[in-house]
Amino acid sequence: MLLSACQPAAPAPEEAAAPAAAEGKKLMCIIVPPVENPFFGTQQEIAAKKAEEMGYEALKLVHDDDANKQMELIETCIGKGAAAIILDNAGADATVAAVQKAKDAGIPTFLIDREITKEGVAVAQIVSNNYQGATILAEYFAQLMGEEGGYIELTGKDTDTNAHVRSQGYHDVLDQIPGMTMLAQQTANWSQTEGYSVMESLLQAHPEVKGVICGNDTMALGAQAALIAAGRTDVIVVGFDGSDDVNESILKGEIDAGALQPVAELATQAVIQADAFIKTGSTGKPEKQTIDMVLLTPENACQYTGFAPNGKTSCP
Repeated sequence: MLLSACQPAAPAPEEAAAPAAAEGKKLMCIIVPPVENPFFGTQQEIAAKKAEEMGYEALKLVHDDDANKQMELIETCIGKGAAAIILDNAGADATVAAVQKAKDAGIPTFLIDREITKEGVAVAQIVSNNYQGATILAEYFAQLMGEEGGYIELTGKDTDTNAHVRSQGYHDVLDQIPGMTMLAQQTANWSQTEGYSVMESLLQAHPEVKGVICGNDTMALGAQAALIAAGRTDVIVVGFDGSDDVNESILKGEIDAGALQPVAELATQAVIQADAFIKTGSTGKPEKQTIDMVLLTPENACQYTGFAPNGKTSCP
């Protein structure tokens, strides 16, 4: 997968002076949402491992999607004199002040997975091409549906830009297909538990549902479990992330498809660019960067493990 980028409107912040060197190993803070979600847990582990390989001490922290806790953690990293912060943030708007505070303290922040609503505050915003991933998944979902019938959409947290981008990508495809109708759209807040309860409720209200398109994998797993419990294995379900749990479900013939986020590349790129900035004051790249996603189907799901290619060339 190739790294593509769009030029920022303002001069890139990486041209500022890098933080002064500290005694011994420099510290890199890696702050993510709840690690119970394998997407975030894997992302943090990959970033921490890469940081340690590059000679840094890695401090792994979790903000639990709480903007106040995120601010406290960033203040902790400032207090510890961190050389850089790798952050999967707790809200596009709410995070701006926290990243600005780190910048004012001379600590560069490298955002992964989720963008914020202001440029020129973080050094880099490295994300999956969520729109591209959503459109290729929606196209496949429509094929599975035979381009007709009613479907339900489970969306992510309203404070997360990715939730809106993915939903927009879905609808830019599905709204153009006359035979398909959205029966209901409801958030399950990225949660497997909520995915189950919301699907259980919506299934009672819309027993005619033919398909469910989800904003992430954990919601898809919850929805699929609710459908299996109700004896509705005929309903098509697709997820979004590329977690091992969903890949296994696809190979078992349960969840039907997904879209792989290149988590390993996002996390690795952030650490590499942080290291470059610490050493030279520049990443050599624009602030906004995107990486394309991959459609996952029963034909290729076995070829990915830990959100990255595993070397297999075909599936049994």
